[in-house]
Amino acid sequence: MATVIKIKNLQEGYQSIITNGTHSIVGDEPVKSKGTDLGLSPSELVLSGLAMCKVATVRYIARQKGWEIGEVKAELSQEVKRDSDGLKTTIQVAINIEGNISQVQKDELLKQANACYIHRQIMGEWNIEHASWLNEE
Repeated sequence: MATVIKIKNLQEGYQSIITNGTHSIVGDEPVKSKGTDLGLSPSELVLSGLAMCKVATVRYIARQKGWEIGEVKAELSQEVKRDSDGLKTTIQVAINIEGNISQVQKDELLKQANACYIHRQIMGEWNIEHASWLNEE
């Protein structure tokens, strides 16, 4: 089944209500971009999805293997540069896994985090179709 996200842009700044039909969040742009800074920016939302996938993958694998871990924290940062071939994005990822696990186990969890679904999706081929008119019913 396809993932569907609906978004409604409000008149204030660039505030947008983003929903999957069950949950909603607010997106916006920073004040320096004439937004109201009341929500995450589009770039932050993309980075957040990748971060969540990585930490959730760590937790999933640890549970699957019966490894007891505590908090899983991640910090991601991105830098985007323009060159003659277009935009080049570099994302730095740091993960901290609390718990009484060995370095071998930590290395396995990091390996799995680096192979999470969203990481593989971003690295894969994308076909983004041009926008068309939304038919509201």
